[in-house]
Order: sequence, then C-alpha cells, then structure tokens
Amino acid sequence: MFDKILIANRGEIACRVIRTCRALGIRTVAVYSEADADAQHVRQADEAYCIGGPRPQESYLRGDAILDVALRSGAQAIHPGYGFLSENADFADAVEAAGLVFIGPPAASMRKMGSKAGAKELMQAAGVPVVPGYTGEDQSPELLHREADRIGYPLMIKAAHGGGGKGMRIVRTSGEFLPNLESCQREARNAFGRDRVLLERYIEKPRHIEIQVFADRHGNTIHVFERECSAQRRYQKVLEESPSPFLTPGLRRAMGDAAVQAARAIDYVNAGTVEFIVGQDGGFYFMEINTRLQVEHPVTELVTGQDLVEWQLRVASGEPLPMAQDALGQQGHAIEVRLYAEDPDAGFLPGSGRLERLRLPVGMDGVRVDSGVVEGDTVTIFYDPMIAKLIVYGADRRQALARLRAALARCEIAGPKSNIEFLERLARHPAVVGGTIDTGYLDRHLDEFLSTTGDDAKLFVAVVVARLISAERGAWMCNSASNDPTSPWATPDGWRVGAPAVSRMAVTHRGERIVLRAGGHGGRYRVEHAGRMHEVEGARIEDGALSLRLDGEAMRVAVGGERGYWSVHDGERRLALAAAPLHDEHQGGAEGGTDRVVAPMPGRIVVTRVQPGDAVGAGQEVMVIEAMKMELSLKAPREGVVAEVRGAAGDFVEADAALVLLEVVS
Repeated sequence: MFDKILIANRGEIACRVIRTCRALGIRTVAVYSEADADAQHVRQADEAYCIGGPRPQESYLRGDAILDVALRSGAQAIHPGYGFLSENADFADAVEAAGLVFIGPPAASMRKMGSKAGAKELMQAAGVPVVPGYTGEDQSPELLHREADRIGYPLMIKAAHGGGGKGMRIVRTSGEFLPNLESCQREARNAFGRDRVLLERYIEKPRHIEIQVFADRHGNTIHVFERECSAQRRYQKVLEESPSPFLTPGLRRAMGDAAVQAARAIDYVNAGTVEFIVGQDGGFYFMEINTRLQVEHPVTELVTGQDLVEWQLRVASGEPLPMAQDALGQQGHAIEVRLYAEDPDAGFLPGSGRLERLRLPVGMDGVRVDSGVVEGDTVTIFYDPMIAKLIVYGADRRQALARLRAALARCEIAGPKSNIEFLERLARHPAVVGGTIDTGYLDRHLDEFLSTTGDDAKLFVAVVVARLISAERGAWMCNSASNDPTSPWATPDGWRVGAPAVSRMAVTHRGERIVLRAGGHGGRYRVEHAGRMHEVEGARIEDGALSLRLDGEAMRVAVGGERGYWSVHDGERRLALAAAPLHDEHQGGAEGGTDRVVAPMPGRIVVTRVQPGDAVGAGQEVMVIEAMKMELSLKAPREGVVAEVRGAAGDFVEADAALVLLEVVS
C-alpha cells in the first residue's frame, strides 16, 4: 500500500479520497488553483500546493505542474478523481514514465474507448450487444443516407468523438436525414475538431443502466452490480439509484456478464463503468465505458458495503481484488441526487457566490453527504457548481425515497440559487416514485418539475412570522441585558398609543423585492400580503417547528434561518425570504432595465460585439461571457444606440454588473 498519494482534483471527490486515505493511514497531497486557496480539499489534505491560475487550463489541466508537485512532495501515486485529467491517456502515460502509479486504468485501455465508433466495433467483436448501426470510415452523405435507410427510423446521428450531449440528432424520417446530418457534423467539428459521425437505431423511451466493473493485474475481473440513471435532463444524470427498479434477476445477471466481457475486451484494470441503453422490451445495448470512478459511485458503496476508493488504492498498489464475484451482494436501496448552485427556472443557469447559509442533513439516519464546501465558502465561476451529493439508504426503495424527501427538506442554502426545489419535486413525481421514468421524460415534461405560481400565501405569512418571532427574541435578549430590564420601555411588546404597531418591512422572494406591513408580538401578529391583511394567533417556535393559527386555520411548518434569512417547509413545499433594505437604492436610477445589458452571473468577457455609437436591434448579441464552463450570449433589450461598453475581452465581471449601456431615449 502507498505511503503518500497526490490527488489531482478538487471539490467533493478530492475530499472523498482524502477521507479514505486517512482511514488507511496514507498521507495526502492536494493541488489547487488560485481560486481554491481556501477550499476544503486544501484544508483537509496533509500538504497542498498551488499550481496556477483559476481557470482549469491554468491549473487542474496542467499535467506537467501536477507531476512536478508529485515528485517534489514524494508522492508515490496520483489519484485523478473524475473530470479534468482522469480520462487523459497522455497524462496516465506521463505519470507512469515519471515512475509513479496512476490510480486508474492503463492508457492503452483509455485509448481503445476514445472513439465511440472504434469502441462499438471492439465490443461487437467481443460479443457484447450493440445497437444496430453504422460506424464506418466512409462519411459521404450519400452512403450515410443509404445506411440510415437500411438501419431504419427513428435513428440517432452521433458524433464519433466527444460527449456531453453535443453532436447528437434524432431523425424520424428519411427526408429529415441530410439536414440533421449537416447540423450534427457542424456542431461536432466546432466542439471536438472532428466531424466523423456514427449512426444508431434510436431506442424509444429507453432506460440508462450502468454496471460498475473492477479488475486487477492478477487476471480477476468482476462487476459490482448496477446503477440506474434514467432520470436525465439533456443527457445529464440528475438521480441515480441501486438496485434498478426495472431489472429482473435474469437481466441483471446478463448485463453484469456483458459488462465483465466488455472490460476484458480492453484489458481493463481498476474501477470503470460500462454504460448500457435498455429498451422497454429488456433488450440492452452497449453505449460506452467510462474509464474512471463515477460521480454516483456512493450508491454502489451503500448497497454493497464496500469502499470503492479503497479498492482503487489496493488494486493500484498491486493487490488482488478484495472480493470475488460470488461473495458480493446487494442489500437495501440507495439513491443519489446532487445539489447544484443553479436556477432551474432560468434554464438551469449555473450560479455562483458565497454560501451565506448552508445546512445539510449531516448525521441524519440513512443519509450520507459528500461535499467539498461548507458555509462561508464560495461557489466560483470557474468549475462545476455542485454544492454536495446527497445519498440516502433504506431497507427498500420506498424507505430510501422517504429518506430522500426528508433529507432534502432539511437542506437550506442561501446565497446562490439552488436546485433544491427541483429535486424535491423530482423525488415526489409519480414517474420517479413508480420507477417508470425513461431518459427522455424530463425533457418532454420539464414543466412538471419547475416552480409553479400556485398560492403560497400561507407559507409566505409563516416565513414573515418566523422573522418577527426571531426579531422579538433578539430584542428580549438585548433588553434583559440592559441596565434596567424592568423598565416598561425595555419591553418589546409592540405597544403604542392608539393601536398595535404595524411597520413596513422589506424582503426578497425568488429575486423579487417586496415591501409589506407586519407587526405584533407574543404570538399574535398581523401580516399584509398581496393586498390582504392576515391575522395570526398562537404562533410559537419549538424544536425547529413553527405552529400557528393563520386566519383561524391551524398549521405547522418546519422553520429555519438566521442572520437575515428565513425559510419554512410544510413537508412538500418550501419558501424562503431574505431581508432587504427598506429603501431600494437601485430604484429610479439613471440606468433603467431597458437601457443596459447586465451580467447574469460572475464571469469572464470572451468577446464584445459592439462599440459606442453602434446602432443595435432588439435581441442583437452585444457581448459573450464565459462562466461555469459555458458561454452566455448577452443581447440588447431593445433597439437603440450603444452609449458605453464597460469591459473588454479577458476582463472578469461580477454578477449584475452593467456591461453595455444604451443611449437613454428622451
């Protein structure tokens, strides 16, 4: 076993590896970018070294800098985590050439999976089921069209190189083929530098099942059962579980055997994942092999009781696999979701900023939290905006879903927007509860999972009451410490001559600033919302729950928050408010919303399309910024003339910064 390893990654996966290493008595070395100087993986590792600037190209993708740190620190091996250089065959070769151990598969195995077309041909030769299609080198449009007609429709055109959902088109008729082919090739050429495509029969309403495989250098290859990842949005997984509610015992055995066969076909070593697409009839077909540890590996760990990172370390150090196939089994049910700083109601726009409040269900029965941030940390614009992985375990699927809903209800995030409400609706949706969701369901029915504009007046009033009680308690504590706590002027009872005090209060709700009237004391309050005054009686907070009678109707909600942030949860819905200045310093300013283009989030300017004096039309692109590994197009809000451009290519900008100003129309 190793004495010291370097972790060439960041975030929760780096923290995860550090945790296992610490349990095994292995010292850890972290690398970090300038943006991650205060990150949790830096604080938790035994040693840490800065390797460059905040952008991945300047740090985590610099294999030479990582190798230099490994050699200087005396590390014997490098764990790549997932993402960045984890599937980079050249980096794996460089690690081995430096006399260190790459904790992952051989570079040769990675290269065999580098091309979707080559991988499919290899699997087909090894007897692994593949989707009927065409993977040939002849890419003439005429031949591709003939092959498409032979394969039959619906059909998928897919870029042979790359991933992430780019360069993919679904074609349903022969007449649609050539325009979709041109579009797919153009996107593949721009994204990956190569426009080769492959054709596959499109499986309607498929399930996505992946099999965890492991192999050692002693000739042993096994599978560690399946994970179902059918809940997806634009080919990105949003919920994973094990065991799959779809598989029969026979189908599970057949897919496990096929996954082992696939791993052996490329001489695989260490942890990997064989991904299959499964039709409604149970027919399954090879998709790809991810030559690394997967982000959703914790669900496999919970149902098998094994530490897969420890397995990685033992196999990389030359030991045989810790267990044989027949010794492994599944017990119970596990589900994973990921909390992201993103706004589902704005097209899942990634977010960033300081985590002003972060409450996660750590220590809750049957709940595991893997996170790389704590309250007060910043979700930066440079990397994936994941806040934490929430993994739940139950004796069966029903209990696991119940624990997932309970765990999500306990989460509180203030600062950047998050996808908590989206995940809560997902965990209650009939397609998830019934185990019937397919890979395209979310894209077809996304509106069923997004925020609704239903009546949340009761929750709104409850949050305001929680704030009033909190303020009242603070006043009592302050006055009890005064020189004369018995003075009537030191009693915060809201009394005044003529009538109870009702004062103005400002809050923000889902980004909107709201001014309302509220007041009262001792459990009796009056709150005006949407033009109606609500009467509250018997309000009391005990054991984290607010009970009250609202307009004569009793209700009870979980309550949380402090320091200007309050939230309530009624068991199904949540609502949060943040304190806001009573006076809106932005109101009435010279730069109205129709006269400026603002940055929707912190980022780096990629290109400016206009200069002062240019005439622009409504919707015309005026600037492009890069944030969270994606480009955002900023467009003119109306027709007009550019008065000012604030920033140039390469500049970093803050959220809500005015970047392009139009001349004010008199």
